[in-house]
Amino acid sequence: MADDDELIAYEEEDDAVDTAVAAAAAAGSAAPAAGGASDGAAGADSKEVKKGSYVGIHATGFRDFLLKPELLRAIVDCGFEHPSEVQQECIPQAVLGMDVLCQAKSGMGKTAVFVLATLQQLDPGSAEGTVLVICHTRELAYQIRHEYARFSKYMPELRTAVFYGGVPPRSNVEELKRDKPQIIVGTPGRILALVRTKDLPVKNVKHFVMDECDKMLEQLDMRRDIQEIFKSTPHHKQVMMFSATLAKEVRPVAKKFMSSPLEVFVDDETKLTLHGLMQFYVRLPETAKNRKLNDLLDTLEFNQVVVFVKSVQRATELSKLLVECNFPSTCIHSGMPQEERIKRYKQFKDFNFRIMVATDIFGRGIDIERVNIVINYDMPDAADSYLHRVGRAGRFGTKGLAISFVTSDADATILNAVQERFEVNVKELPETIEVSAYMPSS
Repeated sequence: MADDDELIAYEEEDDAVDTAVAAAAAAGSAAPAAGGASDGAAGADSKEVKKGSYVGIHATGFRDFLLKPELLRAIVDCGFEHPSEVQQECIPQAVLGMDVLCQAKSGMGKTAVFVLATLQQLDPGSAEGTVLVICHTRELAYQIRHEYARFSKYMPELRTAVFYGGVPPRSNVEELKRDKPQIIVGTPGRILALVRTKDLPVKNVKHFVMDECDKMLEQLDMRRDIQEIFKSTPHHKQVMMFSATLAKEVRPVAKKFMSSPLEVFVDDETKLTLHGLMQFYVRLPETAKNRKLNDLLDTLEFNQVVVFVKSVQRATELSKLLVECNFPSTCIHSGMPQEERIKRYKQFKDFNFRIMVATDIFGRGIDIERVNIVINYDMPDAADSYLHRVGRAGRFGTKGLAISFVTSDADATILNAVQERFEVNVKELPETIEVSAYMPSS
């Protein structure tokens, strides 16, 4: 079990960096356009409350949460002033140590809730392994660790470590002994392996967090791993779970880990569709997909595009084909070494590539603020996966466009399920689309 690839064939959610749209907290600002802090600040000043919008703007500021000065300084540095609806609901109770079960759609700042809540409760003398954060993919673990680094900027004495499969376990053990991190982020397989060998100290855990918890609780094998990790930690601790999609049958399972949790379901079920995101489909044969994709990339204006496919081989081959057609593309999938995956993720985030071909490894919690178009070259296998995929575009309330290729009855069934569950009308792609409808204004 040292390698979490044994557990995970699918993969994930939440975060942006470096451009004033910090991963999960970014949603807490005023729905900035594609990436400027100034846009968010301007919106914040307006004090406007957009009811039912993708990211609400509230008169409350982060200062009203009575956070440590060090945290407030870091929040200001990120350009955020007003918390999102989910942050407003959760943070006041979370910082007091209350258990939290939260569902809110992508981009609303769920990650910032547990990052800020745990940092608020930590002190410089905290024991190693005080905070344990578990998520189901390596990319998300890497991203969450980055968010801890951003918000603990003025708390240099706090140490964070991230552990996932694909890295030699020995290097994890050496890091634990050398750095004695108080905050540990990781994937279930690697965390469990380190717990079993007693290299990862869990006797001091006071905060147990699960991000994208539905993915780890729905599958019985992964749920068993989580339970084993959970039982190895102290009985009295704060438990927080977050997800963009949380099926009603999973909620009772999640609550078994908790004690009288604060339950927050923002934009529950049918309201999970993404504000500001235009969604269309194209009916076409499999053999026509490549030509149609080329046509779309030629005619549409975009900052960055993510093209989703259903397998590792298709990701590799389609990316090669796009490069041959003079579309500078990169790809990311579970078949490549971990170092290469992280490298390509960072390159895309840093705008070195404008087109990314990806499997569902990129479908959850990964925030790239410049992405404004998602193309489902292959339809996902479930409505939830569709929501997470198209959520890559139009993050933080900005505009975006999602186009799905429908080639079979099975594809049509998924699309119908999406429309029924989320009460969205996905129309056939028109001949032309007004650029201003899906391109954020500069």
